[in-house]
Amino acid sequence: MNNFFFFKHYSPVDEFKIPCSLSIPRIQNLNTSNGYMPLPAKFKCDLRTLSLLSFPTLSLPSLLQIHAHLLVSGAIADPFAAAKLVSAASSISNPGLRHACLLLRRLPSRSAFLYNTLIGAHVENDLPVEALALYKRMLAAGLAPNNYTFSFLLRASLAVRSLWDGRKFHAQIVRLGWESYDFVQNGLIHLYSSCGCVGSARQLFDRSPHRDVITWTSMINGYAKSGQTRTARELFDRMPERNAVSWSAMITMYAQVGEFKEALDVFNEMQRSGVWPNQAGVIGALSACGFLGALEQGKWIHAFAKRSGMGLDRVLGTALIDMYAKCGCIETAWQVFDEMPERDVFAYTSMISGLSNHGQSSKAIDLFDKMQGEGVRPNEVTFICLLSACGRIGMVDRGREIFKSMKEVHGIEPGVEHYGSLVDLLGRAGLLEEAKRVITEMPMKPDSYVLGALLNACMAHEDVELGKEMVESLVSLGLDHSGVHVLLSNMYASAYRWEDVMEVRKRMEEKNVQKVPGCSMIEVDGVAREFVAGDRSHLKTSDVVLALKAMDEQMKSFGDDPRVGVFENNLDWRDTQFDH
Repeated sequence: MNNFFFFKHYSPVDEFKIPCSLSIPRIQNLNTSNGYMPLPAKFKCDLRTLSLLSFPTLSLPSLLQIHAHLLVSGAIADPFAAAKLVSAASSISNPGLRHACLLLRRLPSRSAFLYNTLIGAHVENDLPVEALALYKRMLAAGLAPNNYTFSFLLRASLAVRSLWDGRKFHAQIVRLGWESYDFVQNGLIHLYSSCGCVGSARQLFDRSPHRDVITWTSMINGYAKSGQTRTARELFDRMPERNAVSWSAMITMYAQVGEFKEALDVFNEMQRSGVWPNQAGVIGALSACGFLGALEQGKWIHAFAKRSGMGLDRVLGTALIDMYAKCGCIETAWQVFDEMPERDVFAYTSMISGLSNHGQSSKAIDLFDKMQGEGVRPNEVTFICLLSACGRIGMVDRGREIFKSMKEVHGIEPGVEHYGSLVDLLGRAGLLEEAKRVITEMPMKPDSYVLGALLNACMAHEDVELGKEMVESLVSLGLDHSGVHVLLSNMYASAYRWEDVMEVRKRMEEKNVQKVPGCSMIEVDGVAREFVAGDRSHLKTSDVVLALKAMDEQMKSFGDDPRVGVFENNLDWRDTQFDH
């Protein structure tokens, strides 16, 4: 028995809660039956044994077995062996991280390398609070941080959105002389730019002697997040070298600020430059295609993603669903949804929204029931889409039930948009008094969305007096724009109160309130074309008007009677209908 150790009675192993009946066949032929594990009489901490800790597929049970070997042999006292063990444990997600922290506490000798390894592992595993706590323990142990420590700490500060911590670490970096290291500077620029301190980030950027692609992209992202698109573009044009990340940053920036045409222009420019788009660039371009209705380009990007081997994960799948739904291809959106191997709340919500917007509200509500059956928890946006779906098909009782379940079942406090959706639901059904009561009793001050929902209902159901009351409420909120006055004017016109119509127009002129012309966009032959109300500069304006008149006659043959609420001097609506 002198060649074997019975681990079940070895106290250091019990202390670390190591299940010693597990084995690693690669160490040697081990027989673990009955809880025994054979060990050499003299175990030496050789490189061959420690190399097992570097296996990418190392599991926690295997790591615990190696730990047991090191404990029994006494090799755990070797700083190199201890460092390898802590590093390996840190790479095995949360269970391994907990074991690594326990190891660190029990080791007689600790180094900055060990703390850096653990701090970095916690940051990588989205545990920034724990990473910052480890740094405090590192200082308490009398160890000095280095450039690697601060690179992790800056990422942790950003993860918890703590600019105060970031500035504190910046001061320590300067005091200890680590500011000249490129990855430390990049971390500082990224922190400041992401937290909205673009000025501080730019100062560091201008002082940086070695700017790589990461430095430039971090600065561009900072300008993008602060809405300074022109400055971001100027900086992008100055970049000596661009990669997929920097191109994608520009595409995403334009898509997020609503400059969708520019987003697609950058995407096409990236293609011409020979840079292969990454997933972020593809998703930004798909978002732009959805808002522009650029279906053909969206299809091309979808095909490109397939050719590039991009898996249909939850992020890409949701972007495709959203694009196809906004471009009117709800069946293709549904096909993408069905093909997704995993679906989260964002994929479900995007599909529910698409179905609702395409007149398939019953399917949208059925999908919500399926979503709940699969254990996917809805979020705030899901309920906005559901209430909208109920409103479109007049399911008042189901809408009330869904609104009530938000807080009682799902623990989500209704926000102002949910109240606005409920008001819209009730208003569409003609329940104007109940809708008004919801506004009166809601716990927050109603905004333009809520009041506008009731105002639209007043227009639809010709309740002029309540509509006038809503307009006055909107004006009191400072929302004295053209849309409010035009709606009131339309209501007066529908009731043939022409004097009131002229009075509203007069007030608009006195306040210099001008109606913003409507516009629409359509993709023709792969090119997005925009049409603005009243603009007759298009080369085929006469053909467009003829086509619209033909469509109008066809709509009326199906019983539709379009009305335009207000016209100057009580002109016949047919004289002005086709200005758009």
